[in-house]
Amino acid sequence: MLQLRSGVILAVLGGLTAGTAQAADLYEPDVVEAPAPVQTYVEPAPEVGTSWYIRGDVGYSINDLRGAYFLQGTAGGAPGYNNFTTANLDNSWLVGGGIGVNISRHLRADITLDYMTKAKFKGSTTGTCGGVPCTSSDTSGLSALVVLANAYVDVGTWHGITGYVGGGIGGAHVKWDDLINVAPTGTVRHTGYSSARFAYALTAGASYCLTNNLELDASYRYTRISSGDMFLYKTGGGPGYDRGLSSHAVRAGLRYSFGGSGNSPRCAPEPEVVSYQPEPMPVYK
Repeated sequence: MLQLRSGVILAVLGGLTAGTAQAADLYEPDVVEAPAPVQTYVEPAPEVGTSWYIRGDVGYSINDLRGAYFLQGTAGGAPGYNNFTTANLDNSWLVGGGIGVNISRHLRADITLDYMTKAKFKGSTTGTCGGVPCTSSDTSGLSALVVLANAYVDVGTWHGITGYVGGGIGGAHVKWDDLINVAPTGTVRHTGYSSARFAYALTAGASYCLTNNLELDASYRYTRISSGDMFLYKTGGGPGYDRGLSSHAVRAGLRYSFGGSGNSPRCAPEPEVVSYQPEPMPVYK
């Protein structure tokens, strides 16, 4: 009987010990909510459509006159063309403006009008004065209005600076002042001539956005103006002609975009990345 009671007691104690161990195995700590992941949302870029712009520029032109010639009587009485021995044109300032259209983010076109301030002409001619060879000096001045239809293509943007290349075609109104010919036999004034010429230009430059609408522009432009009349006949000499000129100009200016989206395509703001943290999902214990 004593052994039976001892066995029962041991069995009960064993069951209690096993239940306690099993209860310990089933215990779980409280669940700690992990922070929700940070999510991002990219706002769509503003729509870039066709917009207009106006521009203003100033510049400095290094001028290259390609030569000049004139009609002159000979000792035999038959007229012939003689070249100027020297024909040099000083440099000049440029001022201009235009209106254009931003066709896309990388393509634009405009019409420009530029005024080339008066450049002094200095030249010399050789001939005969009373049957004796002599040299005369010649002075005049040239100014021009140049109208061009241009197109430009952007070639890339680096650190906010957008490079571009372009070209234009149009015309020029060239005005020559009276030519003063000073020779040992006296001074002769030849009336200057104005004429319309063909012109074209090649441009390379860069722009920088000051605001969403306003851009700073700097460029080099090569302009070629065709040949034409220079001065009229006077006292046995003339008329005279120039062989055209080349302009190597450095220009700086501003472009302001308006209409359409209201922004220059090159200056439209980049898509904005917005970060937010959603509310954590509830955890049921």
